[in-house]
Amino acid sequence: MVIHSPRHVRSFAELDDDEVAAVAQAWHLRRAAAREEGFPYVHLVLNEGKAAGASLAHSHSQLVWLREQPPAVVDELPHLEEGRCGACAVLAERSDVEIAIRGDTSLLAAPAGRAPYELLILPHHHEAEPSDDELALAAELLRHAIRKLHDAEGPVPLNAWLHPGAHWHVEVVPRLTVFAGLEFGAGIYVNSLPPEEAAARLRVG
Repeated sequence: MVIHSPRHVRSFAELDDDEVAAVAQAWHLRRAAAREEGFPYVHLVLNEGKAAGASLAHSHSQLVWLREQPPAVVDELPHLEEGRCGACAVLAERSDVEIAIRGDTSLLAAPAGRAPYELLILPHHHEAEPSDDELALAAELLRHAIRKLHDAEGPVPLNAWLHPGAHWHVEVVPRLTVFAGLEFGAGIYVNSLPPEEAAARLRVG
């Protein structure tokens, strides 16, 4: 677990610049420590709000050390072997869904989001793992994303996670809808908010 601040803050959105940088550095160091101890995959997660599974009100994130890549990553590998990368395809058509950019990393409304305001933090180059500096940029964009979500919808519960292993990215899923039998049973998600509209709302201000 990484505690984000000695101050009692409830959201990643409340962190100042130095705190965001310190959190990103802690993430980088703990991921490196996991690899040194024989855990090649680290699942980095941020849960905010009880509806998103947060067990503590104080802002924090968790790193789960895994011995092998999880199914969500394994499922991407055949597509990469065929020369198809979904992340690169999103970047090629990002103009209508881009919300913000830091360096060569973009914050985007997910083109096929499972829920309203589902977001992606995506580097412009195809790399499996983020560097220390890239993770810091991603953390800055994550804070920006959550602040914009709060502006648009209030302090919504959300889940965010780092997805390395193919074209690394961060996924952010606000919990504004309840997933039920259609979503869990058929893998079909109903999202009533088009990504272009979500991006336009979150660009405001």
